[in-house]
Amino acid sequence: MSKNFDDLFSKLKVAEKKTLAVAVAQDEPVLEAVKAAKDKGIADAILVGDKAKIEEVATKIDMDLTEFEIIHEEDVKKAALKAIELVSSGAADMVMKGLVDTATFLRSVLNKEVGLRTGKLMSHVSVFEIEGIDRLILLTDAAFNTYPDLKQKVQIINNSVMVAKACGIENPKVAPICAVEVVNPDMPATVDAALLSKMSDRGQIKGCIVDGPLALDNAISEEAAHHKGVTGLVAGKADILLLPNIDVANVMYKSLTYTAPTKNGGILVGTSAPVILTSRADSFETKVNSIALAALVSEGKK
Repeated sequence: MSKNFDDLFSKLKVAEKKTLAVAVAQDEPVLEAVKAAKDKGIADAILVGDKAKIEEVATKIDMDLTEFEIIHEEDVKKAALKAIELVSSGAADMVMKGLVDTATFLRSVLNKEVGLRTGKLMSHVSVFEIEGIDRLILLTDAAFNTYPDLKQKVQIINNSVMVAKACGIENPKVAPICAVEVVNPDMPATVDAALLSKMSDRGQIKGCIVDGPLALDNAISEEAAHHKGVTGLVAGKADILLLPNIDVANVMYKSLTYTAPTKNGGILVGTSAPVILTSRADSFETKVNSIALAALVSEGKK
């Protein structure tokens, strides 16, 4: 089982190198990450966008463009769509957002003709390496679904389990996180957590163990679970934290990112190929980690 990002990078050394399509590639932070991913042997890349602007950025960051294919397209919408088309046609394995707004990019992802629709719910999965915790922690959904209902939470779990397995976690333990670890009819998230747990017990959610509701402390800390008398296969050992809504998930994501010694990467899944939807505020390391994560998921889909 992979315990950190070094383990994930090691897994990629024995995998077939993947190809990344970059939508509107004339973005300095994104090209820096693409260059690093190439240097680390994680992925090759096809750069779609304004060639002159790409060359200008590449000169600034000392990037050798002879190692990359460039598809010239000045129009942002057409460039985004072309990058998606490269993936849907099999010319690339995954796609990354460059200098294009998220709404335009996602419209291309969802394009009925060349997009990456599967009929499944799309969701965002973040993978965190947290100092002091002996395993990777997956967090979902901090970026895409706002207030998922029970049915959507099942699909979000399925998406995160797929990512966990790509990371080498064979039977991930899923904790539906709530403010308390008991079912309270006045707290709908706890009711959903109990229903998800029962669905898991009955085999309606496969490939993982779901148990909750669990508060955050007794989901990730065996000591906290012991002190509170919380038992079960997931208590203190959770691999995946299913947060109840985007408010909670986004606050937790940013709290970990900005106040704790962590490394992370994140991708959008539920699509036919991994989608890297990093923010301009994300660090260089996060962007590289996200490319690596997408490559692992792409390998897992094989």
